[in-house]
Amino acid sequence: MSILKKIYDYFEEGMCAVMLGTMILCLSAQVVIRMTIGSSIAWTEELSRYTFLWSVYLGAALAAKRGAHVRVTAQFLWMKDNMRMFFRVIADTIWVIMLIVCAFNALPVIQEGFEFPEMSPTMHFAKAWVELIIPLSFVMVAWRVVADYYIRWKNGTLNGLVRFEEEV
Repeated sequence: MSILKKIYDYFEEGMCAVMLGTMILCLSAQVVIRMTIGSSIAWTEELSRYTFLWSVYLGAALAAKRGAHVRVTAQFLWMKDNMRMFFRVIADTIWVIMLIVCAFNALPVIQEGFEFPEMSPTMHFAKAWVELIIPLSFVMVAWRVVADYYIRWKNGTLNGLVRFEEEV
């Protein structure tokens, strides 16, 4: 397996692991320092907050990649597979369109955050770097949803999207 394929296949998992690991290390250091010295390190609290935000948004992309987003599908259980698939495609199309629209509309806000930066209090970098995860994750979620449809269509397993409830 090529290195690029591994990166593509495990990007969300790796980034979530890095972000959560960094958050845990920062919070652990904060606890140890407070318990031993009685003081705190300001940048660890700030970094843990930022890595938490990144892990949440990257986790959304990971959930989309695994097809694990929460869906309410009980109302479709009485329908035949082709009708279930119709509504699933409609719902996912609306979802992908909204993700792209939100990501596109977030770009001017991010750009303004770089032009007129609000600086991080202790780490002294533009908070736009933290906020950049929002449009990035929305595009990643949209990509993973569309890629899942393509892969399933190519493999002939598209019907598995609507038979998921029975398999669980």
